[in-house]
Amino acid sequence: MTTTTSLAARAVDASKIYGSGETAVRALDGLSVDVAAGEFTAIMGPSGSGKSTLMHCLAGLDTLSSGKVFVGDTDIGELSERALTLLRRDRIGFVFQAFNLIPTLSARENIVLPQQLGAVAPEKSWFDQVIDAVGLADRLSHRPNELSGGQQQRVAVARALAGQPEIIFADEPTGNLDSKTGDEILGFMQNAVRDLNQTIVMVTHDPSAAAHADRVVFLADGKIVEELVTPSADLIFDTMKGLGD
Repeated sequence: MTTTTSLAARAVDASKIYGSGETAVRALDGLSVDVAAGEFTAIMGPSGSGKSTLMHCLAGLDTLSSGKVFVGDTDIGELSERALTLLRRDRIGFVFQAFNLIPTLSARENIVLPQQLGAVAPEKSWFDQVIDAVGLADRLSHRPNELSGGQQQRVAVARALAGQPEIIFADEPTGNLDSKTGDEILGFMQNAVRDLNQTIVMVTHDPSAAAHADRVVFLADGKIVEELVTPSADLIFDTMKGLGD
């Protein structure tokens, strides 16, 4: 049985309701889930199932209506806005579909920006390891507009990894990429989990992307309805089909 100390994040009886009265939407419905440290977890579900809401609440980007979210042993609902901002900066990495790079900065400057904001010098040996893992050594002086979409997303993955966060949240990270480039990015993320001991939670609608994960959690109507461990893309596709998406 997994112990609390080996969990990177968890939600306990989490509910999220948007609106009120007859127009209220229950995006999360009393959901509980553990995210094991050192694992690659994918979250899937039909449109409107609550997968993005769950990720945003786990990452401290949105608040629950009721229930609790922990990052490590920290109850993030108990934190002040400033403490929550620091937790997101210092303990969490993010990778988004839209890359979210600063166009006037080089690849290197984009990668180390979160550490610079926290007045922390990146650890050189770790930085070099990350750059090697994502294959960016010859692109560090380039600005985003001088990079392909795949290279830009590699920069975004490297930025998420550079601060050695406890957990990385990835929201459709390959959604803007062709399938070959997307597979490369997912391979880098797999390597980060296996070789660099990172923890990654990824929201995706793509069974092929989810098949790179160690574990896939399926949501429907704000509840967890299925869970698969090291599944094939075909099994994930069949499970999704059964959920109506």
